[in-house]
Amino acid sequence: MNTTIRLRIRKELDPATEKKIIRLKGGLIARNFTDIIYFDDDGEDFYIHYFTTETSRKSEVSEYITACIANAMLSDVVMVLG
Repeated sequence: MNTTIRLRIRKELDPATEKKIIRLKGGLIARNFTDIIYFDDDGEDFYIHYFTTETSRKSEVSEYITACIANAMLSDVVMVLG
């Protein structure tokens, strides 16, 4: 069974922050947490990026995302919605 993970990401990003977001999403794919990451509009200021992963790996994925957000200092740019 799969579960969906959602990230709320600001639209207006400087190039350095945008690069960090790309690294985060690339890491999710490289670690085989998902094959593709989709995104939708969430108002004027945010996008919702989402992907599915195996339910058994949800905590591993959450830990990875949390560590990436902390290490790259993205807490004001990226929010995990679930």
